Amino acid sequence: MAAAVVAATGGVLSWRWQADDGGSGASAASSAVARADCARSGKVPGSGSTAQQNAMKYWIGQYERACPPVRIAYNPLGSGAGVAQFMRGATAFGGSDTPVKPENAKPAQGVCPGGRAINLPMLSGPIALGYNVPGVEDLVLDARTLARIFDSKITTWDHPAIRRLNPKSVLPSMPIRAVHRSDDSGTTQNFQAYLAGAAPEVWSHPAEKAWQGRGGDSASGSDLAARTVNSTTGSIGYFELSFTTRFHMKSARIDTGGSEPVPATTKTASAGIAAAEVVGAGKDMTLKFDYRTSAAGTYPIVLVAYEIVCDKGNAPDTLPALKSFLTYTASRAGQRPLSRIHYAPLPESVAAEVREVVRTLR
Repeated sequence: MAAAVVAATGGVLSWRWQADDGGSGASAASSAVARADCARSGKVPGSGSTAQQNAMKYWIGQYERACPPVRIAYNPLGSGAGVAQFMRGATAFGGSDTPVKPENAKPAQGVCPGGRAINLPMLSGPIALGYNVPGVEDLVLDARTLARIFDSKITTWDHPAIRRLNPKSVLPSMPIRAVHRSDDSGTTQNFQAYLAGAAPEVWSHPAEKAWQGRGGDSASGSDLAARTVNSTTGSIGYFELSFTTRFHMKSARIDTGGSEPVPATTKTASAGIAAAEVVGAGKDMTLKFDYRTSAAGTYPIVLVAYEIVCDKGNAPDTLPALKSFLTYTASRAGQRPLSRIHYAPLPESVAAEVREVVRTLR
């Protein structure tokens, strides 16, 4: 069995591996990454989304085990910071939970010379509504009710709108502590896009990376947001499914108008991703979702984590290793295990297109 040894400097994820099974661990990793064609050397810095940091931990560990001359570093600063660092040339790729818009795809001078920034979807997953309400083992919410909770229009757990959705539950007369992200976040943007798309008559705020709702508590990063909900009685917050699992936290089911409220799982999120439409131009692979879906078993609050790279003009000293690493992450070997760490793998049709774009990066 192999053990991961984490070297963390300033929050950067950089993993090295020690095998205690006579080398079979390294052999298994090599097999998993074989299709990526290891680069001979290189150091690839990246930063961004906290939503994908758990997947990055897994991918970096597997890749560096199989390709020891290469070092991948990922600093989970949040989507906004990750995109900003990439755009000024501080990193080889940026991780974001929302795509860079075409009008913003031209980085700083000298970054992507002759090219532009493009969005490559790399993993997906549900945005779970984790909650901490004593005695409530099952909670159902819908878009209108969530919009009113996170805009401080519903402020107690025994509000009639929540009781209507949960007729069999005993809801306490307790103040609601709605927790949102204080940093610019793709998770926030995706959650607000859902509220605006599914309940436009209630949620009038724009779907920005910065939180737009009124009131509530705030926390920086998905990890701290989840910790805050986990430790605060009466609270509810939005973050990736992996964080609810890590903290053994209950999450709400969503009433979409279908036959049954839908739980946040990798399977129900995959159903939503499979119906997404590629709307990016050229090599850009931005996806568009239907937030008002009522299809059975389809969870509507999803995010896609993108890697932001140059289509042309990538730095020559990092390009071979960057292409090798991204080829692995988009491969079946890189995607298949994601459900075990509570992400939804990309549909193979999308992943195959990502691999083809990665092959053409220059």
